[in-house]
Amino acid sequence: MITGELKNKIDSLWDIFASGGLVNPLDVIEQITYLMFIHDLDHMDNLRAKESIILELPFKSIFAGEIKIGENKIEGAQLKWSTFHDFPAGKMYSIIQEFVFPFIKNLHGNKDSTYSKYMEDAIFKLPTPLLLSKVVDSLDEIYQQIEKLQNSDVRGDVYEYLLSKIAQSGLNGQFRTPRHIIKMMVSLLEPRPDDIICDPACGTSGFLVASGEYLKENYKNEVLLNTKNNDHYMNNMFHGYDMDRTMLRIGAMNMMTHGVDNPFIEYRDSLSDQNQDKDKYSLILANPPFKGSLDSDTVSADILKVCKTKKTELLFLALMLRMLKIGGRCACIIPDGVLFGSSTAHKSIRKEIIENHRLEAIISMPSGVFKPYAGVSTGILIFTKTNHGGTDEIWFYDMTADGFSLDDKRAVVTENDIPDIIERFKNKDKEKARERTEKSFFVPKAEIIENNYDLSLNKYKKTKYIAEIYPPTKDILAEINALEKEISEGLKDLEGFYE
Repeated sequence: MITGELKNKIDSLWDIFASGGLVNPLDVIEQITYLMFIHDLDHMDNLRAKESIILELPFKSIFAGEIKIGENKIEGAQLKWSTFHDFPAGKMYSIIQEFVFPFIKNLHGNKDSTYSKYMEDAIFKLPTPLLLSKVVDSLDEIYQQIEKLQNSDVRGDVYEYLLSKIAQSGLNGQFRTPRHIIKMMVSLLEPRPDDIICDPACGTSGFLVASGEYLKENYKNEVLLNTKNNDHYMNNMFHGYDMDRTMLRIGAMNMMTHGVDNPFIEYRDSLSDQNQDKDKYSLILANPPFKGSLDSDTVSADILKVCKTKKTELLFLALMLRMLKIGGRCACIIPDGVLFGSSTAHKSIRKEIIENHRLEAIISMPSGVFKPYAGVSTGILIFTKTNHGGTDEIWFYDMTADGFSLDDKRAVVTENDIPDIIERFKNKDKEKARERTEKSFFVPKAEIIENNYDLSLNKYKKTKYIAEIYPPTKDILAEINALEKEISEGLKDLEGFYE
């Protein structure tokens, strides 16, 4: 969550656009995103240069030497944010309009690359040098504030706050999954350098970015120094689909600024016949839309065979089973209704996962996790595609705190179950003796079946009642009388004071 001074600075930036004549929220967020991307290109280029020195790897800056743009040439250094932000407004405007925007649009020579696909229609819309100068100064202040916070997640939070300002987002279900929840899910699945990872409702690519960062943190040498793995990481590992071109553009830029040159991010209705993916991915991480229902005529027939419904949250589960390879794993955020819904479709998808695959875990999350954008109660399903069963028992965890207050403010608090969830999930053998009055416990498959495949935590969790011993009624009355006498005497003393 963005709060305090950083929030105020972003609000001020938004006001600068409005006063300059740009009032369409989609236009504003696109222009801010382009400029943030231009800033981050400079930052990431410098960071990669430092990393190459440490790792003794060859490196050539994208800004090195003279760069040809159209019929003109320019020193690459002039395209760097750290250089042009000091130029007079008029010169900065012409540099960005004539050189920087064409440069970022053609950053990948491959016209078929994901990046080129979503940048080819990027348009520089700031109308005046004065507005550009004010926006650049405001972004510099925002980045200075980000540096003060020393929080690597805050850039994603800036995106979240910007997205919250798009009026349409409340209608089409777009809201960013909190970064700490994404990181928890990635840590639970533990991506490896040979994985093929997909998010079929990728938005701004938060799950893909976090997976890439996890790999660089835990398999740095394998990912960066192994030629085969590095090529896979840059070009074949990450796949994401969405139906919003603005989100796809942001997602492509987000991946590139995090060091992935060519992710496969594509405009696609994942639930339709447009999506032919089958037995393809080893990991799927997703927070698919819970927009109620849709026209079943648009849904792929083989998905409806598994789960005949119009509810997107159920259809996405059937889709992810189809998209996974045998042995592939999935961590997916679902609304609580998926766990206990009594419709035929609800029961059939739960039965499919439990009987024909291996359901590993259900993590129940508190309803405040997605505030202030949504108050829906959610959980996380973790399962493995086997096509031959394998569910013997299911691990439940009752998350009651995620490190932030569960109201609209989402202020940082000390209570946080996430480290405990990760530790216990990775050491489930130690969980066997846990009682159902504790935060985590196992439930055998047989009991789940007896309860008609109900997977709601409260169905199996037991409450520990502690007897409270009260004093005898006679003693309580005596205490009340003593208090009344004390109050009466106090009132008399007050009356005497005013006589």
